[in-house]
Amino acid sequence: MNVILKSVAQAAGVDAADMQAALDHASAGGISPALALVESGAVDERQFSRHLAEHLRWQWLESPQPHPDEAAELKRLIPARFAVRHQIYPVGFTNDEPQSQRRLLLACHDPFDLITKQAVARVSQLPVKWCLTPRTELLNAVQQLYGVGADTFDALIAAGGGGTDDQHLRDEANVIDDEDEDASVVKFVNQIIREALAQKATDIHVEPQPDSLRIRYRIDGFLHEVPVPENIKSLQSSVIARIKVMSKLDIAEKRLPQDGRINLKADNQSIDVRVACIPSVEGESISLRLLGQERFTLDRLGLSDELRERIEVLLAKPNGIVLVTGPTGSGKSTTLYTFLSQLNSVHRRIVTIEDPVENKLPGIVQIPVKSEIGLTFASGLRSILRGDPNVVMVGEIRDLETAEIAVRASLTGHLVFSTLHTNDAVAGITRLIEMGVKPFLVSSAVRAFIAQRLVRCLCSACKEPANYKREDFLKLGFPEAKNLKLYRAARGGCQQCRGTGYSGRVALYEIALMTPTMQTLVSERASEADLQTQARKDGFVPMREYGLKKAAAGVTTLEEVARVTSEEFE
Repeated sequence: MNVILKSVAQAAGVDAADMQAALDHASAGGISPALALVESGAVDERQFSRHLAEHLRWQWLESPQPHPDEAAELKRLIPARFAVRHQIYPVGFTNDEPQSQRRLLLACHDPFDLITKQAVARVSQLPVKWCLTPRTELLNAVQQLYGVGADTFDALIAAGGGGTDDQHLRDEANVIDDEDEDASVVKFVNQIIREALAQKATDIHVEPQPDSLRIRYRIDGFLHEVPVPENIKSLQSSVIARIKVMSKLDIAEKRLPQDGRINLKADNQSIDVRVACIPSVEGESISLRLLGQERFTLDRLGLSDELRERIEVLLAKPNGIVLVTGPTGSGKSTTLYTFLSQLNSVHRRIVTIEDPVENKLPGIVQIPVKSEIGLTFASGLRSILRGDPNVVMVGEIRDLETAEIAVRASLTGHLVFSTLHTNDAVAGITRLIEMGVKPFLVSSAVRAFIAQRLVRCLCSACKEPANYKREDFLKLGFPEAKNLKLYRAARGGCQQCRGTGYSGRVALYEIALMTPTMQTLVSERASEADLQTQARKDGFVPMREYGLKKAAAGVTTLEEVARVTSEEFE
């Protein structure tokens, strides 16, 4: 075996030292030499797999996919638990042998795994023909065919399912443990959460359907349906009960909405999960917001040098209000947490009131809103100001009372951060006045309005140069820009971006500063159009223009910028 591997590795461009290091690692760790070589990073997985298949005269599949008509029979012949445990994938059937005998075509990533071959020989009802595929592609194909957590699901069904009264639903710790081999609803739910974390999802939606239980992950702002095992509907009540137990919700209450939290441990990392359970005609639907223990720094916001300089000046102010505007899911909380983290020190007392507290920041007093007992933004903010804070953060200004208290706090020497729901920065001025705040108070208390949206970042591994024509710019609402080097998402993407062409998100910003001239216009109740014109004179850069610069830097695409910003381009 080692002779074959060395020959193949040499053909794939691996030097002798790296090959020997992989063999030593395999021997010490008790793993396959082929797997050790790939994991070492000394060779490209696809390239090595292809060379190995050529050497063995095996068929090589870059991305195995079964024929839809054969999927049911393949899953019957190779159960999910067996496929996951031995890391094999039933591709289909072949009868290209001289005897024209029907054979089962199985894909593996390690042709030297004798234990797997012996196990297949024992359970297979048909003769087997092997082919080779990269390990990453094989595991993705297994998940697509059988669904997330299908190996555990198989064992649960064989054991007669799991009921909502099972004691283990109540007693298991909220720890995602890969070593637990017991089939249980606990492990099944853990696998769903673990896969969401691996795909960097921000939300998990568990939604009962008439004949199934749909599970969707929100990745980079877009929902992706997750393949699930067949007959998962039979475990619907157990899965939902397990999630409710983890979040300390009332299992018996199925008629009213409930909110809870889960503190998870996964890969030595603490994950805070916000849970919302709502009743529906098909059963309870549960949404889980995954909140990792992030580090909030200005570097992570991806600000331009000019924008960062303006924000640093704002953060250095001793008092005033800074309002962040944008729709739900536009990253306002992340921006506010970043500002607070920048200001956090032993010399400042920072207090927040939020609905709910999304991330816990060390050294900062954070208060959750509890309207059912009278703790609202307004009442909480009034109490906070009696506690001698330097910096205050209000989750959202929803009414005149909260706005007036925030203005009063600003005028009495506090630095206040909050959010508004408006379409752009300048519209925040109009929104406060319409809410009932006197124009002269808005002009004297507010330092800046910051609007933001989130766009998907291009995958750095597969992005491609884009040649936009004049009509393309006009269709997207941009002026023609001939000298810009722009990029687009590759069709079909790559493994790194899960075939989407995008990976991660970045915020687009616009900042309207309350300059002396703007203060005068606001006090005189100038129109929003006049405020926009003056803001431009003061150096205001519209979000769409800022997004164009991000596209020109190869960070995102024009389509993404056009998707989240208005068509007006001044």
